Amino acid sequence: MDARIDKPVYKKAVYPEETRPLKDRIHWVHVILLSTTPLIALYGAFTTKVNLYTLYFTIFYYIISALGITAGYHRLWAHVSYRATTPLKIFLALAGSAAVQGSIFWWSRDHRVHHRYTDTPRDPYNALFGFYHSHVGWMLVKKDRRQLGYADTSDLKSDPIVRWQHKYYPLISLITSVLVPTLVCGLGWGDWRGGYFYAAITKVVVLHHATFCVNSLAHTLGTSTYDDSQTAKDSFVTAIVTLGEGYHNFHHEFPGDYRNAIRFYQYDPTKWFIRLSQTLNLAYDLKTFPKNEIEKGYIEMRLKELHKLQSNIDYGVALEKLPTISHPEFLLQVKNGKKWMVVQGVVYDVSTFINDHPGGKPLIISGIGKDMTDAFTGGVYKHHRAAHNLLSQLRVGVLQS
Repeated sequence: MDARIDKPVYKKAVYPEETRPLKDRIHWVHVILLSTTPLIALYGAFTTKVNLYTLYFTIFYYIISALGITAGYHRLWAHVSYRATTPLKIFLALAGSAAVQGSIFWWSRDHRVHHRYTDTPRDPYNALFGFYHSHVGWMLVKKDRRQLGYADTSDLKSDPIVRWQHKYYPLISLITSVLVPTLVCGLGWGDWRGGYFYAAITKVVVLHHATFCVNSLAHTLGTSTYDDSQTAKDSFVTAIVTLGEGYHNFHHEFPGDYRNAIRFYQYDPTKWFIRLSQTLNLAYDLKTFPKNEIEKGYIEMRLKELHKLQSNIDYGVALEKLPTISHPEFLLQVKNGKKWMVVQGVVYDVSTFINDHPGGKPLIISGIGKDMTDAFTGGVYKHHRAAHNLLSQLRVGVLQS
């Protein structure tokens, strides 16, 4: 991999899709990596007995590697949602390297572009191009950087740990992802094959697709809790798969917040790891978005959902569209057999409700041809909201004042 960190490209024009043949655009390194590792993992699963110690270590090393991505690559470097001391940054840089997802600079740069240009052609893993594209397809072909959006990466370029990891990434990744887990299992309890096939290769494959789910599943499955103008969704299922990155609608709305989940019942172990690091004086300046603004977004979306539901409810003919009925005409219609009464200046036809009146037929019959406002609003009985709502379906006109 080229150790040079790319200079930003300042291009205003939106470039058309590549016209070169597909074979010339295939990213062979990614194609080989993402196609061979699952095959190796499958071969290992069918030929290698699972050692209990290796299983425990694989789970442990998986979590460490995942935190390198979620707490390191994502929340620390891509979004700078908190600050970390040098020991923690080194740990996260090494842990993230074990996940084999590219260098901190490469990963964070594209992720910043994704947030700035979400769901547009300039988004590297645009969810509108389909689940497969956002999950893995975007990595299988080389793209002209001019086609993608620009995001400032000056802070990444000035970070010595980011520069060191980017320069030596292939070697660091090989050591942390393959050699370390194989040696630990081999030297620790003699399980060299298990260390390689499970703690190294299988761990990488599972972690690859768990992380890829943040680009695909998190933009497909779930609810738009804070904003529905983008595809990002909140989902407990995705949170389980991605070590807490599943409340993605919250994250896209408040990307600078070190948390992905803010409710006590929501699953976000990465948030807990960052808090623990703060307790140990390894992390500081944890950023949170103002609570009032978060709740404002939440309520606005609930109101929008309610208004959508409300639009499907029949509230009867609007008052301004009802005909005006004079008092003599009202009395004439009642004399001719109409079962009309008046409540708060509106004329209602109660003929269809006489037999269903909870207070009995005689009481409602006694009000026909009369103004029953006082009786309806507390003189006889203060009717519930349901009664007021039902009346909206029975109104036939507005009594002329």
